[in-house]
Amino acid sequence: MRKSRIIASLSLAAVAALALTACNSGTPSDTGSDGGAAAETPWTVATDVSVPDSPTFERIQKADKVTIGVKEDQPGLGYLDTTTGKRSGFDIDIARWMAASLGYGEDKIDFKPIASANREQSIVNGDIDFYVGTYSITDKRKEQISFAGPYFITGQGLLVAKDNDKITGKDSLTADDVVCSATGSTSIQRIKDETPAKTKEYDTYSTCVQDLLQGQVDAVTTDEAILLGYAAQDPDHLKTVGDVFSEERYGIGLAKNDAALQAFFNNVLTDGHDVWQKIFDSNLGASGVKSTQPEVDAVG
Repeated sequence: MRKSRIIASLSLAAVAALALTACNSGTPSDTGSDGGAAAETPWTVATDVSVPDSPTFERIQKADKVTIGVKEDQPGLGYLDTTTGKRSGFDIDIARWMAASLGYGEDKIDFKPIASANREQSIVNGDIDFYVGTYSITDKRKEQISFAGPYFITGQGLLVAKDNDKITGKDSLTADDVVCSATGSTSIQRIKDETPAKTKEYDTYSTCVQDLLQGQVDAVTTDEAILLGYAAQDPDHLKTVGDVFSEERYGIGLAKNDAALQAFFNNVLTDGHDVWQKIFDSNLGASGVKSTQPEVDAVG
């Protein structure tokens, strides 16, 4: 069990910065109500792109657009402002960057929200071209799909009510506690396997947070980077507790055995450290929190 934090805990200043991220576009530049990223971004739209032997890229070319699976209820990572229609967050900008590397700008991206439990099947079915949304790389998932990356590392944590002094971390959970998370997530399975707590599941983490605010569950669990975003939205009523108790390596989910696209994305990530850092700083690093881009895994 990992008891040390993989990403340094955010100070109050960091939480405030995440709150700003949740309210404003997390992209390096903002274009207004159409939800698109402006031309002034740390990435550029590539031209004359070729990804030989990639069936996914062939499908993208035929459709003349990129369909990307995302989350849209995770402030700072993958968030949709339903009032303005703007999408923001670290994952969203990673997705935009990957699309641009293939030669497709914002006007050629179709973002498609996919629940955690449906991610692998959506990729297998070809409903999306790839998925970028707090998608942990696991051996079980790699039986059905492939991953490029990782492009980010975090760890599982707990979100509780601000006045809850009983739950201080995973080891404090008891059979009387109810912990909520997304169906199909590694987080809910770990609670089932490693604690006596009861569990409750929904398609989205935001529904779990609503239950927490209404006193229907005692804690919400998922990756700490996600939970900090929720805590930032409502710091008077929510807080994260304890150390992270896993290592979650976020990858770009794509069709199994599409080694050509996997290698292409890995090269973009490897060669684009400056772009990655600007995306991170814009979305998660305004408070001064530091993170290092991880090395990608070998293709295969």
